[in-house]
Amino acid sequence: MIFDAAAFRSGLLRVFGENGLDGLLSDEKVDRLTSFALRLAEENEKFNLTALTTPEEMILRHFADCAALIPHLPDGGKALDVGCGAGFPSLVLAILCPSLSVTSLDATEKKVRFVCEMADLLGLDNLSTLTGRAETLAARGNELRESFDVVTARAVARLPVLSELCLPFVSVGGVFLAMKGPAAEREAAEAARAIPQLGGRLEGVLSRTLRDDAETLTHAAVKIAKVKNTPGEYPRSYARILKKPL
Repeated sequence: MIFDAAAFRSGLLRVFGENGLDGLLSDEKVDRLTSFALRLAEENEKFNLTALTTPEEMILRHFADCAALIPHLPDGGKALDVGCGAGFPSLVLAILCPSLSVTSLDATEKKVRFVCEMADLLGLDNLSTLTGRAETLAARGNELRESFDVVTARAVARLPVLSELCLPFVSVGGVFLAMKGPAAEREAAEAARAIPQLGGRLEGVLSRTLRDDAETLTHAAVKIAKVKNTPGEYPRSYARILKKPL
């Protein structure tokens, strides 16, 4: 597939404008987002980084969806993206929020390598990467535990499981934002027992409709405030989390 960078750029400006997200953009940021999309399209043919392959799909379902999270982020501070995949939302957040220090975490080395290469290519000095498993890196005694102001995750696992993987990274007073789309309300209800056990408080679902000419998309994120320290026994091993979710 030939990637039309000019068409992507004009489509990005149009979709962001139609959805009230254009205030997040500048010429430099649009250039970086376009370069990101171009490299993603190139590398995806070799490494299968994303199921979305056309610029039109990428703009609404990846870039606009991630950008819609930004109004709910703290100004500055430290953010962790658990299960960063090809860089959504972490690369988008790092590009659009230069005051935010972003760490991209994934257990799959090829995905972390891609995000790291993109950060270097785009000159993003506010993004760093980690390869590893969340339940190991968030364990008691690890310096990453309860060290982030905001933790994000997108399409990683169901919320009862995801909460145990992510809330241990969030500092008290911080927030966990789980991007869940149309399933957000149902998964929030499923995790209602787990969240307080992990030191969190369910704040609700942040939802809005994003539109393009051809489709609409429900952007939804479950917002969980970190109100107390996570007990030291969490997170458990991944096998135990899956076998017996909280």
